[in-house]
Amino acid sequence: MSNSKKDYDVTIIGAGPAGTLAASRLAQRGVSVVVIEKQHFPRFSIGESLLPQSMVYLQEANLLDAVESAADKLGFQYKNGASFFSSGQESTFDFSQKFSQGPDSTFQVKRAAFDQLLAQQAEKFGADFIFGSHVTDINFCPAPELTLCDEKNNTTTINSQFVLDASGFARVLPRLLDLDLPSDFPVRSSVFSHVVNHSSDINSGMSSDINYDRNKILIETHPSIKDVWYWLIPFSDNTASIGCVAKPEFFQNLEAEHKLSSNQSLIEESIRQTDRLSKLLSNVEIIGKPQRVTGYSSNVKQLYGDHYALLGNAGEFLDPIFSSGVTIAFKSAKLATDCLLKQLNDESVCWETEFAQPLSSGVSTFKAFVHSWYQGQLQDIIQFQQAPDNVREMICSILAGYAWDEQNPFNDNTTRRLNVLGEICAS
Repeated sequence: MSNSKKDYDVTIIGAGPAGTLAASRLAQRGVSVVVIEKQHFPRFSIGESLLPQSMVYLQEANLLDAVESAADKLGFQYKNGASFFSSGQESTFDFSQKFSQGPDSTFQVKRAAFDQLLAQQAEKFGADFIFGSHVTDINFCPAPELTLCDEKNNTTTINSQFVLDASGFARVLPRLLDLDLPSDFPVRSSVFSHVVNHSSDINSGMSSDINYDRNKILIETHPSIKDVWYWLIPFSDNTASIGCVAKPEFFQNLEAEHKLSSNQSLIEESIRQTDRLSKLLSNVEIIGKPQRVTGYSSNVKQLYGDHYALLGNAGEFLDPIFSSGVTIAFKSAKLATDCLLKQLNDESVCWETEFAQPLSSGVSTFKAFVHSWYQGQLQDIIQFQQAPDNVREMICSILAGYAWDEQNPFNDNTTRRLNVLGEICAS
């Protein structure tokens, strides 16, 4: 066992989208920054369907050109909207018809390649990375001192002025500092995998269905259980991400009824229960190892403290239904680095009003949409074709990630507005 010590201005835990965006922004401003990542890249991760709002943060961090240049090579799929299928009816949202200003397209990305690409760009900007090491201890008095351990049990001590926790579901600081709170969402499970279509015609979609638009994420609701839903996220190399989200009892009942013994058989049986996806995926092969996670929603007592802040999923994760995870991660990284750059420059900064409150405002909008979805209201709203165009445009903006647009009425009193609209659509 050996020990070494290193000093930086900022330590970032986690090399996912929040960590690498923060590292890129800081390094380009001359801040010495190190990113600690437990795994080695490339590595699989969920959260593959980006939202157009994310493109704004990539552009501001000088990362967008790299993403666009590598898109074809890495199998990133152009995305311009979302389609929702329920009870034989499909409702499509085109992001170019949104209420808010800003980009109206983005990509659906393989996170292994996407995350590695952003990390490589952050390194080019001057950030240091330590892969294959995890944080075992942290001491904030008088300044952050982190103890790392690698696969060979070698330890490293990192001293810095500030720590950004972008560790995602590992939630390093919430765990070490006892910051965790129960989520107010019911426990749900997700089973997911990647598939490949061996057809030579990638433009045909995952099957020969000519009505399938691979430029949009497809969300399908279970034919008889409204709080069970499925995703289909196509990539440009003829592969796709598929998944099913439900309460754990749904999967347990499937396993018992059909005597299922693996995650692969579970996801196959889940898909068989659908109307649209079962047809679209009739000719595909599951590749990779299907995974299953349970109880991923989370919350914390606070988003920041002396010498630290929580980014992305390390702070709060809602639900995958609206693909908000990466957008929230990017937004948190932008707000935190804006505050941190001022603080490192000895300027006055209020983390409550400049980080926690603005971040939480958009998260609250997404949270209201998630609650409304599982209550069935938002599903009725999405399928209600007679809604005034301006209302659909406002809803479309949230689906595109613009949850911080103060001009959009649905970003204020969101729950009340959805309740009223839901009653109209259900009548």
